[in-house]
Amino acid sequence: MLAVEERPGAEAARKNLSVCVVDDESDQVDLTTARLQKAGFHTVGTTNAEDALQSVKTGACRVVVADVKMPGMDGLAFLERILKCDPGMFVVLVTGYYSVDAAIEAIKHGAYDFLCKPVDYTRLLKALDDLAENFTQRSQIRDLEDKLLDNLLFHGIVGRSPAMLEVFDLTKKIARHYTNALITGPTGSGKELIARALHQMSPVAKERFAVCNCSALVDTLLESQLFGHVRGSFTGATETRPGLFEYANGGTVFLDEIGETSLHMQAKLLRVIQNREIQRVGSPEVRKVDLRLIAATNRDLRAEVLAGRFREDLFYRLSSIEIRVPGLSERPEDIPILVQHFLKKYSEAYGKPIQGLTRRAQILLLQHDWPGNVRELENVIASAAITTVADFIDIGDFPEHLQNPHRGSAASDESWRPLPLEEIRRVHIQRVLDMCKGNRVRTAQVLGIGRTSLYRFLKRPANGKSAVSAA
Repeated sequence: MLAVEERPGAEAARKNLSVCVVDDESDQVDLTTARLQKAGFHTVGTTNAEDALQSVKTGACRVVVADVKMPGMDGLAFLERILKCDPGMFVVLVTGYYSVDAAIEAIKHGAYDFLCKPVDYTRLLKALDDLAENFTQRSQIRDLEDKLLDNLLFHGIVGRSPAMLEVFDLTKKIARHYTNALITGPTGSGKELIARALHQMSPVAKERFAVCNCSALVDTLLESQLFGHVRGSFTGATETRPGLFEYANGGTVFLDEIGETSLHMQAKLLRVIQNREIQRVGSPEVRKVDLRLIAATNRDLRAEVLAGRFREDLFYRLSSIEIRVPGLSERPEDIPILVQHFLKKYSEAYGKPIQGLTRRAQILLLQHDWPGNVRELENVIASAAITTVADFIDIGDFPEHLQNPHRGSAASDESWRPLPLEEIRRVHIQRVLDMCKGNRVRTAQVLGIGRTSLYRFLKRPANGKSAVSAA
């Protein structure tokens, strides 16, 4: 056993790998435990399968060496319970009735290795050395990834895809100049983080950064929030208050979801940009302000201008500098490093030593289309970090819609019926239009056709009506 050729660094690697030996024969437990301890592994032994499961639950071991035949529980059932507790656990099963079929069956169920009695300690040591080396490499990789993550952080934003690096580069260039900017992109993509980065790198970084969500307030409240009001100007105005424009004078005001504002409010915002002047609600006094205005929207403001829902002059004032933040589906290469970032954040927040995700959990995240973008991914990791009881997050820790993404597919197959090609095209365009929330420019991009072709098809009659309902 001790004649096994030791690899460089094997002694240090073995100290980092904890092993639990479980067998109903106490002599076998003592023998295996003694040999593994002599080889340098931190090893504990037990004749009770429940004690071994408790060691797994508490994270006291990373490898379990277990007998297949134990009172009250066979090896495969024991293996299933271990992997249910911790999908990242490695289990080596030992049996006195070895067969190739049994070994294949055990490995299919998740066993790392399958050995026969009497135990070949040379082979067992080699298997454990492979695991110890794997753990050492993982630890080194995690250290490198942590350093890489620190290098990839851009004012709290994580990304290494070409699309995001382009956003970061443009943000740096714009931030040097004290001017207005428009940030576009789908909901949850990180528009506010980009706005904060713009402010933090600007010449007025030490001044205030005020945020207003335009979609959360009706016009009267929004006007009061931004411009302030004087006492008695409306019901409930019991005192004179300055608005966000005065509060952040000299700094930056971030107007989120500006596409939701009314034309009346847009006219007032245009005056702020053009003349740097404001009037409190109920006051004739004109006040001068000096600030940067950063606006954000998930709408296509060009289409909104064409539809008459957004002022063209305000749009051109804002869009002279435009930053488009891509959705997560456009930069899937950022998902692994975002997962790492959120794992680090929430494992520290909840005091859990979460080491990562199982491979099948990683694959599931990469296959999801993330309609809620980075915000949805963060919520998934945060909730998984709360619910997991293991060192590795598994599929079972994810929300139901992620675990069963194709639940409705059978129903849709049953409702299939033959349709003319023209009808199929009409249905498909309507679905894409709905997915893009009525954004016709984006719909044309997704369909791979020109906007003129899309508009022409939308006007085409179908059963006496327009081919596709204008959203």
